[in-house]
Amino acid sequence: MAERVFTSVRPRNRSVTRYGGNVSGKQSSAPRAADRDDRPDGPTELPPVHEAWLPREHPLHRPRHGAKQYVALVCAFLFFAAPVLAWTLGARAKPLENRPLASFPSITEGWGFFTGLNDWAGDRLAFRPQAVHAVEGISEGVFGEPAPHGSEPGGAPVGGGGGDGERPPSTPDPALFPDVIRGEDGWLFLGHDMSYKCLPDMELDRIITGLRRWRSVVEASGREFRLVIAPDKSTVYSEHMPDEYVGRDCMRRLRSEFWQRVPEATGAIDMRPTLRELDRRRDEPVFTKVDTHWRHVGGLAMVRRLAESLEPGVTDTWKVEPGRTYQHRADIPALIGKDRKWTVRSYSLAPDGGADNTRFLGSDFHEPLRLESRARPGMIDEPTRMIADSFTQFASPYLAASFSDITIAHPNNVLSDPEEAGRMLAEGEVVTFEFSERFLAGGRYAMLAPDMAERVGRILKRNPV
Repeated sequence: MAERVFTSVRPRNRSVTRYGGNVSGKQSSAPRAADRDDRPDGPTELPPVHEAWLPREHPLHRPRHGAKQYVALVCAFLFFAAPVLAWTLGARAKPLENRPLASFPSITEGWGFFTGLNDWAGDRLAFRPQAVHAVEGISEGVFGEPAPHGSEPGGAPVGGGGGDGERPPSTPDPALFPDVIRGEDGWLFLGHDMSYKCLPDMELDRIITGLRRWRSVVEASGREFRLVIAPDKSTVYSEHMPDEYVGRDCMRRLRSEFWQRVPEATGAIDMRPTLRELDRRRDEPVFTKVDTHWRHVGGLAMVRRLAESLEPGVTDTWKVEPGRTYQHRADIPALIGKDRKWTVRSYSLAPDGGADNTRFLGSDFHEPLRLESRARPGMIDEPTRMIADSFTQFASPYLAASFSDITIAHPNNVLSDPEEAGRMLAEGEVVTFEFSERFLAGGRYAMLAPDMAERVGRILKRNPV
């Protein structure tokens, strides 16, 4: 039998041969020798890919952005872009509460930098009043009740009196305190009157110690020291408070102890009896229903008490008459998104019984306010330096009329620059503090820390009177 000879035939379809295919056009399952040599041993792994890039039929396929994700992205963009755009177009945030806008936190504050960003960002929303107004309108219109505007962050207060940081069982949660307490017959009260007393930053003993230390360093330099406490509206008009509200019991407890101990222990001028006597003799209350500060009549009464404490009988020649009236924006309604104004009735004050000597200069005292005039009978002519908060804004015209040389600065100035505050106080022969009840009882004046009094006291000691 003749030997059979096999010869290889080159396929006509080169493209099929090149890719290892057969004449049918299907890919051959048998790899070529060269392919087998090039491939590594073991199973082949595909490169990792995002699940959104997988075929839609693949069980692990997930779309990169679903419909809800797009909505969230748009909302996030509007949330951050709207304030920036508003600021670019000239809109500026205005203080909504009775305090300056929160400053940008310092990176040196540690975790405080991140916790402080929330207050800084919230305060600088140019449309914040409109947002608060919208929330209040929806809450009252839909649910028939005021919106729960919380005023305190969660957690225990920082810088307390050395306790373990746990709240007593009777103390409400900080987040429950509202910004505004609604009393009867349209009376509105600031929520901080309650929350600061229920969640104090300092114990009462520490507050008294701080006030005594300030008196000590001032008087050690040969200067006179006066402390005036402006009572809260909720203290003077407690009968207009509602029967039930958050923090009622803890506020009443600390308020009672505060007034029993602080005036006697520190020699402070207690304005409560004076204001109540004024209220009995007047047709209108010393405080308005919608603002947390006293009227000008309260500021004038404080100046009279202060002047009499420095020079008894000095006010005998004073002539006080009704002055101009003007509209003033109420601070409490703004916290619930409402814009209310009240009529301010001012007075003229002639210390010697002659011409009016008042001056109306608006100031929050963060930039010290200097008031000078020619000394006249019925005036305190000793240079006086004063640390005061917003209650004194309604007294400054009468301080200008009755003190020939007085400078007023805000308590925060002492904290931010103790040396500068010390130099300012050293210019005076009389040093006066005016503190409000809620901030003082709540231990919110950081200048009461012992080191603040010591630093300023050293400057006063170098410049005795």
